[in-house]
Amino acid sequence: MRVSLYSLLLVCIGLYSCTDSTDQSNDLFVKVSNGYLEGEYNSDSSVVVFKGIPYAAPPVNELRWRAPQPLSDWYDTLKCQDFPPSPIQNKPVPFSMWSEEFITPAEPLSEDCLYLNIWAPSGQSSAQSIADKPVFVWIHGGAFVSGSGACPIYDGEEFAKQGIVFVSINYRLGVFGFMAHPQLSLESTINSSGNYGLMDQIVALRWVKQNINKWGGDSTQVTIAGQSAGGSSVEALIFSPLAKGFFNQAIVQSGSLLSKKMDHLKHAEENGLKISKIADYKNITQLRELSADSLLVVANRLPFGFFQPIIDKYIIPRDPNKMLSEGNFNDVTMMSGWVTGDSEISSFKAKDKEGFMEYVRESHSDSEVDFYKLFPADNDSLLVKSQNKLALLEFKIKADFNLASKLENDIYLYEYDYVPTDKPGFPNYGAFHTS
Repeated sequence: MRVSLYSLLLVCIGLYSCTDSTDQSNDLFVKVSNGYLEGEYNSDSSVVVFKGIPYAAPPVNELRWRAPQPLSDWYDTLKCQDFPPSPIQNKPVPFSMWSEEFITPAEPLSEDCLYLNIWAPSGQSSAQSIADKPVFVWIHGGAFVSGSGACPIYDGEEFAKQGIVFVSINYRLGVFGFMAHPQLSLESTINSSGNYGLMDQIVALRWVKQNINKWGGDSTQVTIAGQSAGGSSVEALIFSPLAKGFFNQAIVQSGSLLSKKMDHLKHAEENGLKISKIADYKNITQLRELSADSLLVVANRLPFGFFQPIIDKYIIPRDPNKMLSEGNFNDVTMMSGWVTGDSEISSFKAKDKEGFMEYVRESHSDSEVDFYKLFPADNDSLLVKSQNKLALLEFKIKADFNLASKLENDIYLYEYDYVPTDKPGFPNYGAFHTS
């Protein structure tokens, strides 16, 4: 999604010119909170790239299903020139309209996945440099069960060439990132569990706030952005008191918590017990001893969409829609929107004409005439268009307009109907989800 993502960035935070500097001697060596890092230049040395920067301790063994823990210091310079492991997930392969550039690298995959990547204009490490560059933090999508900051489409080089510090992050996914369980809540100091992936995102943002000035980034000019599950993550951070102060702008692309019915902690804990039952392990210690691959096999026996952010009384204290109505959220300048192909993944399901008319009678009995003026169904073509509009309303539009009505800061709403250029031998899927 490089073209549309780049376009959104220009609208949201504007263009900055790259800083010309002949002093690049220290560009590749940066000291952060825990030690020194070594990056590399792009092909023309205009951008410095650091891949695989750890931002929390590896969440493995006893740290599985715990809040992200602080890193230990390292004393040798850490080479950051290759992408780190992506989060554990099913084998990444292209499917449907999502070709190779949208897909997580096949290897390596690991529970040890809490890393981020940085692309920044070169020449920012000299003593004369000022940390005044806007920062753009990208949170990948993938239904909270797949994805990576290393997907080719999320390369940040073009952003950095425009004077923007681009950061992509990994976070725990699926059963590793979003399983709640009564035993986990009991052992926790916060009497809660689940939402570990969101905790990872918050810790990554804290790391950015503390360290991004080393690449010329201004920690008071941080835009967080994400698409699909990444967009829902951005909304989760907007409604999390623990994320307050870590960003001042947000972009939500084709994702929303406000349009979903979220699970509460108690029900999510009951779901976690299903994992114990399938694995035939009664206690959490045994589940922690299970290999990551074996645990993934267990999780795959549960329905798609089983692992999602929940209302855990901590990261997300209450129903986001209630928090919105109370004005209890991180009110920042926003951009939010959808692509026309998002109608394909909406909860609103297409119906034949008879089914559509029955739906209208049941849900709009007091305003059928006016409803058909907005959503005509006189022929098959109009029926399809009207149902696509309704699907988008359910998926995102109503939630976005509700959000816009409560924000004190500016919000920019968009709809993309741009159809990507045809690929030889590849079907045209229109303005599809993630296009």
